[in-house]
Amino acid sequence: MKKFLIIWFGELISSIGSGMTAFALSVYAYQMTGSAACVSLITLLAYLPTILLSPLGGVLADRYDRRLLMIIGDLFSGLGLVYVLWNIQAGSESMLPIFIGVTFNAIFVALLEPSFKATITELLTEEEYAKASGMVQVVGNAKFLISPALAGIILAVADIRLILLLDIGTFLITVTTAAIVRKSVGKSTNKEKQSISSEIRQGFVEINKNKGIRTLIILMSFVCFFVGILQTLTSPMVLAVSDAGTVGIMESLCAVGMLVGSVLIGILGIKKNYSTVLSVAGVFSGIFIALSGVNKNIFVTGSGIFLFFLVLPFINTCADVLVRKNIPNEIQGRVWGIISLLSQIGTVFAYALSGVLADYVFEPMFSENGILADSVGALIGTGTGRGIGFMLILSGICIIPAAFAIGKSRNIRLLQKSEE
Repeated sequence: MKKFLIIWFGELISSIGSGMTAFALSVYAYQMTGSAACVSLITLLAYLPTILLSPLGGVLADRYDRRLLMIIGDLFSGLGLVYVLWNIQAGSESMLPIFIGVTFNAIFVALLEPSFKATITELLTEEEYAKASGMVQVVGNAKFLISPALAGIILAVADIRLILLLDIGTFLITVTTAAIVRKSVGKSTNKEKQSISSEIRQGFVEINKNKGIRTLIILMSFVCFFVGILQTLTSPMVLAVSDAGTVGIMESLCAVGMLVGSVLIGILGIKKNYSTVLSVAGVFSGIFIALSGVNKNIFVTGSGIFLFFLVLPFINTCADVLVRKNIPNEIQGRVWGIISLLSQIGTVFAYALSGVLADYVFEPMFSENGILADSVGALIGTGTGRGIGFMLILSGICIIPAAFAIGKSRNIRLLQKSEE
């Protein structure tokens, strides 16, 4: 566990730095262009390359020393930020260098993440997987909870260049921690190398032959889809009855909920019955996401959002542990890369579809003369934002039977046997 904690600390610091940069770049881009589309493009460029290249990063994690790949990924992703900083310092007002730098950064993050996930399996015992998963989720949440506040304080007294410098400095910490662990545990390589396409195909074959893992991936994609809907539509739903400050509070509730759930898992752990916990957490997540849309009361909405993100780490952790215990360590890198690609497809679909569905299908249903105004609208309210609320209710209703099915699934029970 000690070696894991060293790497975990480095990744935590790096995550906080990355979150500060993401926040600062969004503010900088909007101030420079006044375009929300420009901000969205930066977000997409920071997100999509990592997803698409995850299978390749996973293959490399199985082929070569995983700690060395983490070091390379950190160093080269930092070069993307150096390029952005250099152009801003030179007085460039073009967004193109930022697009290039962010994309370059995301490409090498794809190299880093599968290596980090596979390294966890190497460093820990099976009994420590659940606690480690909770702690890893703390790392992911730090960029949403801690980073915006720190970046806001820094931007009040300095500008984006200081934040970029600090973020570049965090990569040095991450590289140092990975190097320390690499020196103490030695290299991890797989001498039997095939072509990259063959190894990616082998990862798909491994997933395909294990029906339980396939079921888990479908569930994870399903959850990512509804998380994406909630993340995309919370702001317009809340703005319909409140202001931008309240939207900020709602975003903080997401991060706080995830952090609390992750800390609970990190402290207490989940020692057994992962499939049962997964099913129960799934049912509650459906109830809570539906709660967030039942009416216009901002406290009810906030409570639903907080509770949904509180139980989400339990879903993630149980799925994570069941995968680790049922996939051979020597191919976990490519499997985690493929799982990342397949599960995040749900998020991509949510980002692409939720706004269109809200604007052109569900919101009109709850307008003054909408087809559901006198029926469902009598229960949950009508007007702007109520179509989105109905979408969240439907999302919760869809999650609940799926979670029940997970608990009854023979394929998941077969995965469960590996932990007994």
